[in-house]
Amino acid sequence: MQFVVHEQPVGRAATNYIARADLAPLDLDGQVEQLWLKAVDDGSNEVACIPFSAYGIALGDVVVLNDDDVIEVIRNSWHRTLRLLFTPELPHADLQKATDEIKTEIIEADLLSEWNGARLVAVDVPPGAEPAQLFAVMGTAVNAGHAIWEWADARPFVRPA
Repeated sequence: MQFVVHEQPVGRAATNYIARADLAPLDLDGQVEQLWLKAVDDGSNEVACIPFSAYGIALGDVVVLNDDDVIEVIRNSWHRTLRLLFTPELPHADLQKATDEIKTEIIEADLLSEWNGARLVAVDVPPGAEPAQLFAVMGTAVNAGHAIWEWADARPFVRPA
């Protein structure tokens, strides 16, 4: 089993715990994403990280578990997750410059983000946020062929088989 992990989840707290989102429905057999959750009073769980790989789940969404597996999103937070992955061909010096620009724009837009290594960033875009300058900087990297990007809500969450 291969795990996609969140080393610095934005909602980390002493009472959080980890559950799994099976990535097999995304043709990533044998892979799961470890999602950080916090308990909600009704027995459900709120997502406390910004998903790197799972679709249809965002920061603040409320989910239901079966054992340690996320099986359903029951309440949408209306946050969106924007993900950008730099290509492996991008030279280190260019990668550093591009990531510095993106980090600056994330701070300027007052958004939350998580990085998985040096090449993958997931950005939380809450309702009403309009980070036009961040989109422009990311779009430049994408248009140059240095990165790909996507919205995590482009596909719905799929319950594991």
